[in-house]
Amino acid sequence: MPTGLRVDAMASDSGWLTADWPAPPGVRAITTLRGGGSSSPPYDSFNLADHVGDRPQAVAQNRAYLGAALGLPAQPVWLRQVHGTRVIHAAAAAAGSTADGSYADAAGLVCAVLTADCLPVLLCDNAGKRVAALHAGWRGLAAGILECGIEAMGLAPETLMAWLGPAIGPSAFEVGPEVREALAGDDPVARALFSAGRDDRFFADLCGLARLRLQRAGVSRVYGGGLCTASDPARFYSYRRDGECGRMASLIWLER
Repeated sequence: MPTGLRVDAMASDSGWLTADWPAPPGVRAITTLRGGGSSSPPYDSFNLADHVGDRPQAVAQNRAYLGAALGLPAQPVWLRQVHGTRVIHAAAAAAGSTADGSYADAAGLVCAVLTADCLPVLLCDNAGKRVAALHAGWRGLAAGILECGIEAMGLAPETLMAWLGPAIGPSAFEVGPEVREALAGDDPVARALFSAGRDDRFFADLCGLARLRLQRAGVSRVYGGGLCTASDPARFYSYRRDGECGRMASLIWLER
């Protein structure tokens, strides 16, 4: 069982990152780091996903400790993520609901997404009354997960702000031309967020593409981004880097 987690945005071996954004009081938002848990290699050590092959007992211990360490008001809404666009109300979500995002409009509900290179996007409104957590890999981003999350919140986009958590960075996310086509098409602004890679491949700026889509959807205040999971093995899991690995969790909730 872990002996302790530091609430420290600079921690390298334990703890979590606290979202650095001007969210109203009562909004809590964090992304976990990989250290300080009960899981053995290759999931070492604070893996929070139950679908990657880790020991169920280790995942259960990690989840229980997370709840206690953060003083969570409830178990997070753990989703079965499929790189789609479904966003569900946290209060109505059954365990393991298939979706790539959830939102809450009351205290006592914890929205969560699991990532290991995909981009976690957390949203809240100016009044601190609604929050959402979205899982934005390239497929979900291209399909419109961010726009669906904004719509699900039921508020004017200009009243929202977003925080981008750790994700694979533009120097590590090499993709084929079909991915550039799906994400950028003939849009010159979006295409500028790709740089030449090997042969006919490209390096994609996933955070930049998400920021662009959020701003075009009306969410002008976008914070975070810039933390690369693939280049920081001490703090982050990375599926692209390691293959078999654990998952971090990005959580957002309203305090009572």
